[in-house]
Amino acid sequence: MFAVTGVTGQVGAVVATKLLERGLPVRAVLRNAEKAGPWQDRGAEIAIADMADASALAKAFEGAEGVFLLLPPAFDPAPGFPQVKATIAALKTALVEAKPKKVVCLSTVGAQAKEDNLLSQLGLVEQSLSGLPMPIAFLRAGWFMENSAWDIALARENGIMPSFLQPLTKPVPMVAVRDVGAVAAELLQEDWTGKRIVELEGPSRIAPLQMAEAFSAVLGKNVRAEPVARETWEALFLSQGMQNPGPRMRMLDGFNEGWIEFEGGEARSRKGVTTFETAIRALVERS
Repeated sequence: MFAVTGVTGQVGAVVATKLLERGLPVRAVLRNAEKAGPWQDRGAEIAIADMADASALAKAFEGAEGVFLLLPPAFDPAPGFPQVKATIAALKTALVEAKPKKVVCLSTVGAQAKEDNLLSQLGLVEQSLSGLPMPIAFLRAGWFMENSAWDIALARENGIMPSFLQPLTKPVPMVAVRDVGAVAAELLQEDWTGKRIVELEGPSRIAPLQMAEAFSAVLGKNVRAEPVARETWEALFLSQGMQNPGPRMRMLDGFNEGWIEFEGGEARSRKGVTTFETAIRALVERS
């Protein structure tokens, strides 16, 4: 049996679906019992557990051949990342108690970066869980192509794709959710010892100018990328309701300055199959 967290989100849903399609038993771990119906209908066992509840998590992970961990995203974390630290502590306690045979944890490109930024939260996850007594794999994924869902409305209406990624000609390691979930499901079915790191990006890196070209092709109209000036970021993010925009700004700096990168670089990363245009087309069809 495979315990899968985050099944109501994009990646976790793909992981659980891939396993069920293989005829493998899945225990869907949810925080909200009201969202369990679709997974029950597909034959999954249900476990209700908050990601900060060590006792409930231990029960959810008990007897598992493998556990897929996806920490709830915190895009506006409090200084010092107290929320993720509490979640890490609960997960570590639960995994030690439940003793699953292996763990696959979704991480991120740049988890090993020394500079504090939004992705440092997953660096903390890797540091803390690396010492677990069972095999663990950290799946470091590139920038999600699906983040561009926020750009669809403005691209469709005004032909503009604002870009925090700069310069507009700099290629960025991106990956589609479907590829991340598929690789995670594969890893759960593999065997290894100790700690393993798998770095995953799409078939090729893509620059903001190429992203705008993909929007143009999908929407059937000219879309141009426009850089959002660095000096406007803080006021913009605060106006959108963020309380602590610093970590997000430093993450963007890391991509733009090149210090958020895969540890093995592009040459050694695993490559997904979904192109940016394919991912955008799927987003537009759903919007």
